[in-house]
Amino acid sequence: MKFALATANPGKIREIREILSGFDIELVSREDLGLCFDVEETGSTFYENALIKAKAISEATGLPAIADDSGIVVDALGGEPGLYSSTYGGEGLEGSERYLYLLEKMKNKRQRSAKYVCTIVCAYPDGSIISAEGECHGHIAEAPRGSGGFGYDPVFLVGDTDATMAELSQEEKNKISHRGAALRNFAKRLREEGKSERA
Repeated sequence: MKFALATANPGKIREIREILSGFDIELVSREDLGLCFDVEETGSTFYENALIKAKAISEATGLPAIADDSGIVVDALGGEPGLYSSTYGGEGLEGSERYLYLLEKMKNKRQRSAKYVCTIVCAYPDGSIISAEGECHGHIAEAPRGSGGFGYDPVFLVGDTDATMAELSQEEKNKISHRGAALRNFAKRLREEGKSERA
């Protein structure tokens, strides 16, 4: 069966393909499908944003579409950046500039607990919906370390360890990441017959 991936993020595409590789499904990207339109994320939760994206891509392609919405939630910042993780600090920032902006806001803060959150939604052409969530708890580092991953990985210390997400191998990251957890929960939902929700 063919599924469309709503994300255009190469890192997310790689992770989704690796974690769902055991399924007899074909995952095709927006680029593969020639889709070049943006979907406005107007939801107030990770679930709502993922649902908006999944429905838009499913309607455009006639295929089941998998979308995710994810972000980093920092306790000392009242849950920032949360839904706005990809635009945190302003539209003009790129890559490392966003996590450096986060580190600046965390300067002199003792409480450094944080979590990554991910919601996966699959929208089918018949209107049925499957969704799943995953989280990865940790802390914000004092300085970036590691060259792997993407996003805020260089400043996210995993659990109670001293290793950032960016210092893990891709295989290690997939085992403990928020997206890995959400995708494993999603895979379980795919196996459960008659368990899909109606939008």
